[in-house]
Amino acid sequence: MKNIIRFSRFFLPAAILSGVIIIFGVTGFLTKGFALGVDFQAGLIQEVQFAPTAFSLRWSGTTSAILSFDRGNLFIVISGSGIENKSYTFSFNEYPTIGSLSRALTQQLEEIEVNLAARENINSQWLLFSSLGNPYLSQTPYVVHYIDPQSPPVDISEVRAAMAGIAQGFSVQNIGSPQDRHFMIRIEDKDDGRVRSDEITGLLEAHFGKGEVATLRSDYVGSRFSKDLTDQAGILLGLTLLLILLYATIRFKPQYAVGAVLAIIHDAVVVVAFVVWTRMEFTTSTIAAILTIIGYSINNTIVIFDRVRENNRIYPDSPFVDVLNISLTGVLGRTLITTLTTMLAVLSLFIFTTGSMKDFALALLVGLVSGVYTSLYVATAVVYFWENMKTKREKKKLAVAYNK
Repeated sequence: MKNIIRFSRFFLPAAILSGVIIIFGVTGFLTKGFALGVDFQAGLIQEVQFAPTAFSLRWSGTTSAILSFDRGNLFIVISGSGIENKSYTFSFNEYPTIGSLSRALTQQLEEIEVNLAARENINSQWLLFSSLGNPYLSQTPYVVHYIDPQSPPVDISEVRAAMAGIAQGFSVQNIGSPQDRHFMIRIEDKDDGRVRSDEITGLLEAHFGKGEVATLRSDYVGSRFSKDLTDQAGILLGLTLLLILLYATIRFKPQYAVGAVLAIIHDAVVVVAFVVWTRMEFTTSTIAAILTIIGYSINNTIVIFDRVRENNRIYPDSPFVDVLNISLTGVLGRTLITTLTTMLAVLSLFIFTTGSMKDFALALLVGLVSGVYTSLYVATAVVYFWENMKTKREKKKLAVAYNK
């Protein structure tokens, strides 16, 4: 190898830079803390889509009627005491408009009442079914919404303005494209009293109009569950570090294991500092990003350590610092190529997704850059300084023995 890059010249400046980053991250954590998502605190997650009401269904029969649907069909199953279950399928291809669909429903099922709230020529493929309605049809109307692909987008600031009347802290995120008019609302429950989904729907309908909001999902996270999740996340990260320490110790030497663990701790601190200072929500996706970065970083570090061990055998009489520089120069091309190709995939996620997936991709991008830095300048620097101290101690022992 003709051109050897002297990476070792930057070990000390890199150590100073890492110290500054760690202090920066710890300071941000102590002063600002995490912007915890509802995954880690009691509260409600509700997905809503702004879509007008197409029609409502009312069941007046003595038997039970169960409603279900998929992308191209509406199903109604009739059941009851002493009768055999009957299933009715209404294909959106066969009934392409809500007018034809409503007529088919009333013609085939005498007990059902359909009240149209939109134009009859609305495409049946545009129908949207709320998750909060009772799948068992009854005298209480079950509301079916629709979303026109040409509907103007709803600005997220309007949704936040509509939610301003709620006492608890909340956050709003876009899901999908603006034309989907699809949002995730997270409500913090500070007093450990359940926030009701209909309260959120009521606030939104007061702003956007009655029947204009379809609730697609509503999940409540209790305070005990959120605490358990927080504890488990800490235990998971601790066990990961312990297993990596044991693996690297068995495969290499203790100094290599310490270098690998300090490197991935450095990566985790970098991501935490980024999350804290940018006020990104700390959710289970953030934990997943940190674990992904740790896996990527340790893999790159192990490749470097393998090359160092191999070059130690090839150049047994060379100073250890030269072996490190030769090894790092040899793997530099491989490290850059694998990192850049991975970043292209992650960049696509960042550009074409929204919400927690976008945050996940952004944390990964930061972690990938940090992973390259720590593999080259943190893990190997720890091994270098350890070996230097070891060499000095051995020389001191030899000097003492010689003087005796």
